[in-house]
This record gives sequence, structure tokens and C-alpha cells, in this order.
Amino acid sequence: MRWALNRLALAITSMVALAFLVPLAVATRQIAYDRAVSDARQQATLLVTVLGVDADPTALTSAVASTTAGSAGRLAVHLPGDNPIGASHASPAQIVIASQDRRSAVATVGDGIVYLQPTVLTDGRTVVVEVFVPGGELTRGVWTAWIVLGGLALGLVAGSTLFADRLGSRLVRATRELAGSARRLGAGELGTRVSLDGPSELREAAKSFNTMADDLRDLLDRERELAADLSHRLRTPLTALRLDAEAMPPGPIGERMRQACDLLDEELEAIIKGARLGVEARGLEKADLVEVLADRLAFWSVLAEDQERPWEVVGGDSPVTLGLPRSELILVVDAMLGNVFSHTPDRTAFRVSVSSAFLLVDDAGPGIADPSLSIQRGVSGAGSTGLGLDIVRRAAAQLGGRLIVERSPLGGARVGIQLPS
Repeated sequence: MRWALNRLALAITSMVALAFLVPLAVATRQIAYDRAVSDARQQATLLVTVLGVDADPTALTSAVASTTAGSAGRLAVHLPGDNPIGASHASPAQIVIASQDRRSAVATVGDGIVYLQPTVLTDGRTVVVEVFVPGGELTRGVWTAWIVLGGLALGLVAGSTLFADRLGSRLVRATRELAGSARRLGAGELGTRVSLDGPSELREAAKSFNTMADDLRDLLDRERELAADLSHRLRTPLTALRLDAEAMPPGPIGERMRQACDLLDEELEAIIKGARLGVEARGLEKADLVEVLADRLAFWSVLAEDQERPWEVVGGDSPVTLGLPRSELILVVDAMLGNVFSHTPDRTAFRVSVSSAFLLVDDAGPGIADPSLSIQRGVSGAGSTGLGLDIVRRAAAQLGGRLIVERSPLGGARVGIQLPS
């Protein structure tokens, strides 16, 4: 944008400079020509004055030699029926025409022009005074003037372009700041604001951007509070469920129900805290994928044992720290493991593989018929909500990785996240 503004200023100032430079160049050449002709006229006038006093050839010879043009061999006097006095450059025909017309004239000769000034003597004869002007005199000082004019034009163009560049830099800087702030706001930096700089239009846009950012932050705060309120409302049925579980007789089923209530209570507490934490604070959180996976497998392994599902874990020997809050990692792991339990029959084996490069869940079930359809939010080909794989996809995008949905080596589906290197 800055270069475009510079080119626009360069084009406009160049056209303006040319509009003045061309006429000035022509006028400069014409002035030099007129000056040379005027000098020749003055030289001829001096001789005309002498002829008015004395037309004697000897006196005229002295008069011609005493003039500047005569001493330089550029002045001549043409008397009727006599040889020219001085150095002549005009042709006889040009002299005859000037004598007949009896008016001054300028004629072109080989390497310049001649100024012809006829005058009538007291005895009625017509005498022609000739002053030769070489071509160099006609253009004397023209090239110097053109160079000065060209330098002045270049200076004006360069100065105006530099001035436009300074103005454009302010405009471009303000525009880039606005664009960068929009990108940061879109990436979740809700505290991003734009300084009011640049032209009035950009200042107005920056003011509107800041207002929008404030409104967006307020909206997200209200949404988080609403999510926290809704999660808190689940505590009432959970309390009733806990009372029922406590009333159950001792045994594995009752113990499992009580553990499930405790786990659900912890999850609700984590959801409420996470919802009220805010986007910026959650963006700074990190969690260990291996630790979260071990914790969730402790829960899912009980259900796997009830359904007689063989399972194994590959990897997980060292921590894998990811830039996601623990609550979001739990959602991802539960979505991947829950996909196995929801869409494969009992006794179907599954395998979890984890490393710093990937997190994969393979199963030996029927697989996913249409992987592209399965990752569309709210769309499911198996009668579910269609949110599970979309949760995994969004987490992969937030981490800078990608979602993997393909055929598993176990024969069923493989769902996972390719982590950035």
C-alpha cells in the first residue's frame, strides 16, 4: 500500500513537472534565439547610423572593423554595384530580396542565420547591412538552462514523493496496526486495543474496533457466566443421585455409583472454574497429556472391564506438555475413548498410543464409513450428537496439529491428533 501511494505521488508530480517543464524548455530556447537576433539588430543599427552620416567605403570599412560582430567576421555592408564590405555569409539572392523589400529579415544560412537590415541612403540607393549569427549563439545557455530546469523538476518530484511517503507511512502504519489487532483479537487476545492514530477515517475505524472488542469481551463474559450457572444447576440432580448411591447396600455396584458421583462432581467443579476463568487466562494454561490420559483411562477401564474389552496403552513413558487447559484435554480424551464405547460392540478391543508426536485411539470395530461426514459438527452417521470428533478437531487446530480419521491397523477406526513437531 505504501509503495502504491508512492507510485501515485510520483506519477502525479511527474505529470505536473512535465506540464511546466516542456513549455519552459521551449520558451528558454526561444528566448536564446530572440536574444541572438536582438544583438544582431543592435549591431546592424550601429552601421545604419554610420551610413546615415557617411557612406564612404573607407569609412565603412573602419566602422565595420570597430564593431564586435565586424571584428569577429560576422558583419558585412552590401553597397549597390560594389563588393561587400566585411565578411558576408548570405547569398546574393537573399541580399537582393532584402533590398527589394526594404525591410529587415532573418534568413537561414549553412551553420546559422543572417540578420539583414536594409536602409536607404540620401542619394536614394539601398544598402543592406548583414549580421551573421552562428548556430552556437542561437542556443547559447539553452543546455545549461535545460539542465537546471531538469534538476529542479527532479528535485520537486523527489521532494513531493518523499513527502507523500512520509504521509503514507503514517497511514500504512495505522492500517497495519488495525489489521494486526484484528488478527490478535481473532486469535483470542481479548485485551487487544488499537491506538487512535492516522487519518480521521482510520481513527474512527480504530475507535469502532475498540468498542467492538469491549462488547465482544462483555458478551463472552456473559456466556461464561451462563455456562457456569448451567453447570451449577446440575448439582441439584447430582445431589439426589449421590443420596441414592449412598443408600445402596455395600457392593461393587454401589461403590461404582459413588465413585461416578464423585467424579461427576469434580468434573462440574472443573467446568465451572474453567468457564469463569476467561479466555486469556485459559490460553496460558498447560497440561500434561500423559497424566490426563492416565487419569481418564482409570475411569474408562472400569467400563471396559464390564464390557470385556481388551485394551492396551502404547507409549506414555515421558510427559507430553500441551498448551491446552486440563479441562479441554479431558474433553478430547473422553471424546476419543467415548467414541469407541459408543460405536463399537462389547468385547471390541482398542489401543491407545501416545507420544510427543501424536495421540491415537485404534479399535477393532466396524470403522467409520464416511470420515469427512463424521467431523462435521452436529452431524453423525451413527445416531450420536456429532460433537465428539469436532471437539478433537478444534483442539488439534488450536495446538497447530491436525485431526486423523482413518482405517485402524486393528481393522476398525483410528481417531487421533497429529501434534506439531
